[in-house]
Amino acid sequence: MAITQPELRRLSERAVDHVMSSQGTDSGRRTGWLMISTILIEAWDLYSISFLLIFIKKDFHPSTDMLALASAAVQAGALLGALLGGWIADRIGRRKVFIGTMVLFIILATAQGFATDIWQLVIIRFLLGFPLGSDISSGYAYIMEAMPKGKREVMGNRWQGMFGIGEVVAIAVITVMYLSGMDHSLLWRVGLALGALPALVLLLGRLHVPDTALWLIQRGKFRQAKKVSMEMFGDPLEMLPDEDHEIDRPRTSDFLKSIWSDRTRRRASVFAWISNAMQGAEFSAFAFYLPTILVLTGVSGVGATNFVTGGIYIVATISGFVAPMVTPRLGHRGVARWGFGMAFVSLLLAALFLHLEWKWLVPIAAAGLMWGHYWDASNGMTIASMVAPTRYKATASGFGYIFVKLASFLTIYLFPVLFDHLGVPLATVVVSLLSLTGYLAATFILPEVYGYVEQENGTEKSGTTTVRETGPEVAS
Repeated sequence: MAITQPELRRLSERAVDHVMSSQGTDSGRRTGWLMISTILIEAWDLYSISFLLIFIKKDFHPSTDMLALASAAVQAGALLGALLGGWIADRIGRRKVFIGTMVLFIILATAQGFATDIWQLVIIRFLLGFPLGSDISSGYAYIMEAMPKGKREVMGNRWQGMFGIGEVVAIAVITVMYLSGMDHSLLWRVGLALGALPALVLLLGRLHVPDTALWLIQRGKFRQAKKVSMEMFGDPLEMLPDEDHEIDRPRTSDFLKSIWSDRTRRRASVFAWISNAMQGAEFSAFAFYLPTILVLTGVSGVGATNFVTGGIYIVATISGFVAPMVTPRLGHRGVARWGFGMAFVSLLLAALFLHLEWKWLVPIAAAGLMWGHYWDASNGMTIASMVAPTRYKATASGFGYIFVKLASFLTIYLFPVLFDHLGVPLATVVVSLLSLTGYLAATFILPEVYGYVEQENGTEKSGTTTVRETGPEVAS
């Protein structure tokens, strides 16, 4: 007797709930690391260009607006990539997306080195943003579906630590090339194109990674889902039949309705969107232009700035790995409040030191900012992905990421104008209001969702969901 669509849906939801509450295997953890490593190549591309703009300017002689657009174009492309890439990953599977995005990134990252004018560079970087945004949305969905509760959000919160590693490596490599006497026209081309190398390594590592058991279950591919579940969770999913079935696809138009149908899911998602926007703007407005700020305000010369900035980002990288370590104890709410709070105070101190011309204290305030930023930016994407139903998880990841990229695009493009009109100290005070907004959102909007296991029907089941206002217990 044929299984009806309602029965198939109930079977799949039961299997999804079971998997999301299961303990993972070493295979799932290794795959999680492989997915979070994507951040390395984004960090390289985002931050390397901030050190290379001076050389691009000498070659192409662009206007200030065009130079800013060359920096920000990748953010605009990533905005579209995050939204469409998440939708595509929910439709055709995670694997096809994260393989395809790496191939595209390798081609486009290399193409940057052959641009012959500023408009070509802007267009290539805009296109380059699409695979970056797409890969983040599919990668986060994979982490949330391939790892057990508690572990999945710790891995997701490592994205800032990986970002810090990418930034430090970019600073070190570009500084070595600069000190070696490499021709400046060649230096910026090699610096941008080098991002293709780690992308190639990631592509080779991903070739044998399967789709997640959860996505396969939602698509009725039960035979493959059972196989993947055994590999990732050590569970054969005996509640599912051994043959595949066609399950009606959910409508993407119901994504926001699903998010809005549950109070915890709604509040957590709204916080994630606010947090992503605030941390994206917070970084892009001050930290992205930190080398320029240090030089223009006389804190350090061009050569010394690379070493000062490198030291600050080593501190930031340590912070990025400390944040997931303390997440089981502080919870997502605590990590966000401490992070945005430290960033807010550090930005006010940086503004004061710049105003009083206490230049030697500015790098200390910048290090405090980056420590706080790497905490407050750690869990926005994790929360957006974690609380969404499996059938919309990549869409939710992509939707959450557009807030990061929209804020980053606007601030990278517009904040040089703010610096010019208000001066660096007052503009820094304005930036601090972004951090304050994130702190207030963490305090008044975000429920504690550490250990949360989403339910397809929007209800929380006893024994599988940990949602508390006061903070989580240490994960077992």
